Amino acid sequence: MAVSTVYTVQSLNSTCSISTPTKANLGSHQRQVLFYTKKTNKGRVRGGEIRCAGDTIVIGLAADSGCGKSTFMRRLTSVFGGAAEPPKGGNPDSNTLISDTTTVICLDDYHSLDRTGRKVEGVTALDPRANNFDLMYEQVKALKDGIAVDKPIYNHVSGLLDPPELIKPPKILVIEGLHPMYDERVRDLLDFSIYLDISNDVKFAWKIQRDMAERGHSLESIKASIEARKPDFDAYIDPQKQYADAVIEVLPTQLIPDDNEGKVLRVKLIMKEGVKYFNPVYLFDEGSTISWIPCGRKLTCSFPGIKFSYGPDTYYGQEVSVLEMDGQFDKLDELIYVESHLSNISTKFYGEITQQMLKHADFPGSNNGTGLFQTIVGLKIRDLFEQITASKASATLEATKA
Repeated sequence: MAVSTVYTVQSLNSTCSISTPTKANLGSHQRQVLFYTKKTNKGRVRGGEIRCAGDTIVIGLAADSGCGKSTFMRRLTSVFGGAAEPPKGGNPDSNTLISDTTTVICLDDYHSLDRTGRKVEGVTALDPRANNFDLMYEQVKALKDGIAVDKPIYNHVSGLLDPPELIKPPKILVIEGLHPMYDERVRDLLDFSIYLDISNDVKFAWKIQRDMAERGHSLESIKASIEARKPDFDAYIDPQKQYADAVIEVLPTQLIPDDNEGKVLRVKLIMKEGVKYFNPVYLFDEGSTISWIPCGRKLTCSFPGIKFSYGPDTYYGQEVSVLEMDGQFDKLDELIYVESHLSNISTKFYGEITQQMLKHADFPGSNNGTGLFQTIVGLKIRDLFEQITASKASATLEATKA
């Protein structure tokens, strides 16, 4: 047990108390804290403890590389308001995004091997052996408990492991990457989980666009990377979707026979039943099986049109509700017609989904089901956060009365 002085400071996300070691006896302004002293080779929970008021809600987002996690994060943080930016004054190559309410951590930061190390060992970044799950668990748990951490940084430009950065506990922590549901210890810390399930054809097109345009990779290197990663993806990443509370599955369209271009997408929102604080979205009548072509006077549809489906199903032996959209919107402002027929969407006012989609019309997927369902899931996460926060506040109030 260490003796420490406690100072209170206001951060962007929360109010934090900083405990620093002192040899003085305990006074009225001092308390005892148990310091985290376990060190790792790439990061640690801070020894001079920074503890922040309030419980952190943890959201997990899993997907393969190049499958739209970054776009989903931008939509999610927009729902909560405030711009998500890298830590001010920190590493310009940081993968972390911080807003007033949320902090998004890229789990690539827990790679235990840099790019050269993986080549030497003959493993990909998807292989659990290339990742430090002990540190991942330790730091996510610390943040959930209100304790700041020194999180490592994986530099996607250089392929090296950079010095760690200080992360303070936010109201909402999003951990996104390859393995948020792989390790059972980390999985148990999640309050809600999402898996982005992209078909191989769609994934290839997306990965080319991102890695060639943003990271300077060649087409040949991208093809080789995809082929090299596939066995590990099938073994370590894809199985995580069975644990997800919601799955956004992106498939080729069924509206165009033998379509090979992949420009029109069929997207499913698979929602697990019985999840606390989460009520699945439904179309027209909850629990029924619905097929709906909304094109007509209120929704403009060019070829090949738009088709919605909804109904109950099973997914990995679990009861789910599935909402599906095939096709794409011509005029986003007409989306409000579709929105008005959906229920349990957790909006705060009429037309909020349409407003969010119009606000980010330049984001990938804004004219199809990927953007629509990502926005809906973002609103559902906001609702879940508010329900959990209210429940904890009520429990605290009851405890003080007891």
